[in-house]
Amino acid sequence: MPTDAKAMRRACPDAGVVVGRQFCRAELERVRTALASDSPVTIGCTQEAPLFREVAGENGSDIAFVNLRETAGWSADATRAGPKMAALVAAAAEPMPDTSFVELVSEGVVLIYGCDDRAVEAAQRLEDHLDVTVMIVGSADITAPRQTVFPVVKGRIRSATGYLGAFKIVVDGYATASPSSRTALTFGAGRDGAVSHCDILLDLSGGGPLFAAADLRDGYLRADPADPAGVLAAVLRARDLVGRFDKPRYINFSQELCAHSRSGIVGCHRCLDLCPTGAIKPAGDHVTIDDKICAGCGQCATACPTGAASYALPPVDALLRKIRTLLTTYRDAGGLDPVLLLHDEPHGASLIDALARHGDGLPAYVLPLSVNESTQVGLEATVAAFAYGASAVRFLLRQKPRHDPLGLTQTIELADAVLQGLGLGDTRVATIETDDPFVLGDQLRAIVPAPAVPRPASFLPLGSKRSVLRLSLGELHRAAASPVDVVALPAGAPFGAVEIDAEGCTLCLSCVSACPTGALSDDPDAPKLRFTEDACVQCGLCKATCPEKVISLVPRMNFRTTAGTARVLKEEEPFHCIRCNKPFGVKSTIERVAAKLEGKHWMYPGSAKRLDVIKMCADCRVIAATEDDLDPYGAPARPRPRTTDDYLRERQKRNDG
Repeated sequence: MPTDAKAMRRACPDAGVVVGRQFCRAELERVRTALASDSPVTIGCTQEAPLFREVAGENGSDIAFVNLRETAGWSADATRAGPKMAALVAAAAEPMPDTSFVELVSEGVVLIYGCDDRAVEAAQRLEDHLDVTVMIVGSADITAPRQTVFPVVKGRIRSATGYLGAFKIVVDGYATASPSSRTALTFGAGRDGAVSHCDILLDLSGGGPLFAAADLRDGYLRADPADPAGVLAAVLRARDLVGRFDKPRYINFSQELCAHSRSGIVGCHRCLDLCPTGAIKPAGDHVTIDDKICAGCGQCATACPTGAASYALPPVDALLRKIRTLLTTYRDAGGLDPVLLLHDEPHGASLIDALARHGDGLPAYVLPLSVNESTQVGLEATVAAFAYGASAVRFLLRQKPRHDPLGLTQTIELADAVLQGLGLGDTRVATIETDDPFVLGDQLRAIVPAPAVPRPASFLPLGSKRSVLRLSLGELHRAAASPVDVVALPAGAPFGAVEIDAEGCTLCLSCVSACPTGALSDDPDAPKLRFTEDACVQCGLCKATCPEKVISLVPRMNFRTTAGTARVLKEEEPFHCIRCNKPFGVKSTIERVAAKLEGKHWMYPGSAKRLDVIKMCADCRVIAATEDDLDPYGAPARPRPRTTDDYLRERQKRNDG
C-alpha cells in the first residue's frame, strides 16, 4: 500500500514519522529502538499488535495502534489517502481516560431450562465443570437416569431478574422428580411461586426470551434446541463463566441533576423509555441505573437533558477531542469534505476489514472512528463534527440491531433540524444498516459530499455534558454560512422555551419549586415569574405541576445572547397589608378570593373582621386574632352535608305534590 509520509509529517509536525516495510519482521529492531525512547509510540498496523506489546513490555514503553492498512491503505483510493492516514494517526495518539469497572462474581451454579432430553444432554457436558440443575418445561418424557448426578425438576419460569452471578427466578408448577421413576421421569405435585437463585441461566426451552434485549444480559445464554451447533456454543460459553469478571461502568450518574420527578409528579422519563435492558428504574425524584445490568448502549446518556447520565467509555469530552483531532488534522493535511463514519468494533471493524480485503475499501474521504456503541454518540458529538468541518456523518449499524436504536434515531432527527435551520441542508446525518461489506462500500461511495462549513471551528470541549452540547451548537452556529437566531426543534428536544397564558396564571409559583434546573425563578420582592431559556431542559415538570394548566413547552434552539438572561413571563402588583402596609401576595388574587368569600361562604356570613384577616400579612393576622379575641372556632356552624337520602326525599315530595 502507498504511504504518504509527507502528508503525515505536514499534519503532525511534532511527531517523528518513520516509514517502513515490515516492522513486525525484518525491521523489528527499529521498533525496539523507538520503544526504548521516552516518547510514546503509535504503530500504524494492528495485525501484529500482540508481538509489539510483548516487545514494549520488555521496557514498559507506552504504545498505541491504529489500523492504517484496512481503513486507508487497502483501498481503490489509496493514492489519495495521505490526509486520511495523517488524521487517523493523530487521532490514535489522543489520550483516553481510564475506565472504571464493576465486579461480577459467578460460583458456577447453572440452571438449564429446557423442554426435552436435549437439556439433559447439555447438562451432561457441563456436570464436570459447573453445579448443574435442569428444569424441564412442558410435557416431554425425560429418560430416567441410571444414577442421579444432577437434579432434574419440572416447572415453568414465571419471571427472571438479575445478571451473571445473581439471577433470581420465580417458578410455577415446580416439582421434583421421583427417585422411583422407571422408563421416564415422573414428577410430584407442582407448586406455584417457588423461588430459586443461580449464577448462570442457560435457556434451551425454545420459547421466548426471559429478558428484554436478551443478547445483552450477562450470564443469560439462549439457544434454539433444534440447532446443535448453537446449543454447543452456548454450553461452551457457560463453561467459562466461573470466577470474577470486570465489567465496564458505562454510565456516570449524578442523581442531584436528574429531572425525573418532583413531589410525586413525573417530568422527564427519556432514559426509562430508551433503556433496552431495564437497567434503569424510578427511585423517588430521580432514577437509578444498575451498573451490573447496563449493557452500555448509551442511549440514556444521549437523551438525558441535564447531563445527570453521561457516557464513560469514553466521556463525551474525550470523544469530542478525538473527533476534533481527526477532522482538523485531515483538513491540515489537505483533505476536503470528510465523511465521519462512526462504528462499533465487533460489527463495524469486521465489515471495514472485509471491504478492504475483498473489495475497493473505504473511500479516501471517509474517516472511520470506532466507538463502544454507535448509539452512544449524542447530539453534542454530531453537531461538533460539522462545526469541526465534517461534510456528512454516518452511523454504521447491524442490519438487525441487538436493541432498538430509537435514541440514535432521535439524535439524528434533532441534528437534521439544527442543520436545516442553520442552512446546511438535510440528509447530512444518516445510518447505514447492513451486514454486507459491499453494501457498506456502495452506500459510502454514493454519498455526494456537500461543502463543509466555510469557517470550521477548533474549540476544545470543556465542562459538563450539557455545557459541551451548548458549546458545540454555538460553534456550529458561528461557523455556518447563513445562521439564524432561532431554530425550531422536534418534540423531546433538550432545549426550548416555556410559554404561559398570562391571563390564566395566578402566580402561585408552583412551577418555580418544581423546576429542577432553576430555569423558572421568582422575585423575592415582587410577584414576578422569570424564565432563563439557556437553563431549560424541557423536562415538563412545570407543565405537569401547574394547577391552572397554562404552561406550554416550545422546543427550539435559541442562539441569541439574551437566551442566557432571565426574562419576565408575568408580573403583577403586590397586595399591601391593610394593617401594616407591607406588600405580600398578588393583589388580583387576594381581591378575587375576598370577593368570592364575602357573604357567599359559610365561614364569612358578613363579618368584616373575619374577612379582613385575609387581607393581612402573616404577622398581622396573628396580632389581629389576639387583639380582637377572634375565635377561629367562632364561625357559624357549618351546614349539614347533603346526602343521597336528602335528594331522594326531596324528589319524593315533588312527585307527591
